[in-house]
Amino acid sequence: MASRPIISRTVPALRKALQPYRAKRQTIALVPTMGALHSGHLALVKEAQKRAKRVVVSIFVNPTQFAPHEDFGSYPRRFEADVKALSEAKVDLVWAPSPAVMYPEGFATRLAPEGAALAGLEDKFRPHFFGGVATVVSKLFTQVAPDVAIFGQKDYQQLRVVTQMAKDLDLPLKVIGLPTVREKDGLALSSRNVYLSELERGHAPVLYRTLKNCAARIKAGEPIEMVLEEGRLEITRAEFALDYLDARHALSLAPVASVKDGPIRLLVAAKIGKTRLIDNLAV
Repeated sequence: MASRPIISRTVPALRKALQPYRAKRQTIALVPTMGALHSGHLALVKEAQKRAKRVVVSIFVNPTQFAPHEDFGSYPRRFEADVKALSEAKVDLVWAPSPAVMYPEGFATRLAPEGAALAGLEDKFRPHFFGGVATVVSKLFTQVAPDVAIFGQKDYQQLRVVTQMAKDLDLPLKVIGLPTVREKDGLALSSRNVYLSELERGHAPVLYRTLKNCAARIKAGEPIEMVLEEGRLEITRAEFALDYLDARHALSLAPVASVKDGPIRLLVAAKIGKTRLIDNLAV
């Protein structure tokens, strides 16, 4: 039976648990999560274990990145199942603070990221989101003080925002983004996939198929806007309410007009039923 990782719920307990690793000069990797772990998260853990001696996984459903109409209250929470999976994955430490620990009474400091955080993608539809993400991730980085932090590329704009935030604040760690883990039919793994009905799940892979088709056509030299317009139609025909399908510079997320403006990343967000899905792909 796999040994259960240390579980810390307060900052003093976390720092006490980390102290023996630091005393031995062992490298530390952090995998930030909101729980409801799936094989995509475990792929991040596996990469973390390749890059550091000790692995910390944070589990915190961050209230500041949810708007009042979003799914904070119903977001999947499976803490014991998550800990069991992390035990089997041989994670060293789980950092699981409560909202009161992360945002104690009198908390008054929040980050306001710009650059990729104001690209007109997720921020257009969730204007509260990246301020909440940048604030909580900066706290996680400060609390754990890892050598590396591992994120998935599925939340691509978030990855760019967090990478820039760490650079701008001179935080002494490396942010690493790993390719999206997918189901056999291409659907990006997400904790929110559990919301999909059987019919919606059947339509969901259209997002990835459209991204692949658009990427291939753009790479072959077809006009970007024409390709994207046809992709948008394909997605809406599959019963999605489309928020965006755009081509952006892979680092700055600035709009691009041709492959000469690259490297290019395609990004999509769309809602089917009550479930909002996002995905992205390099051209």
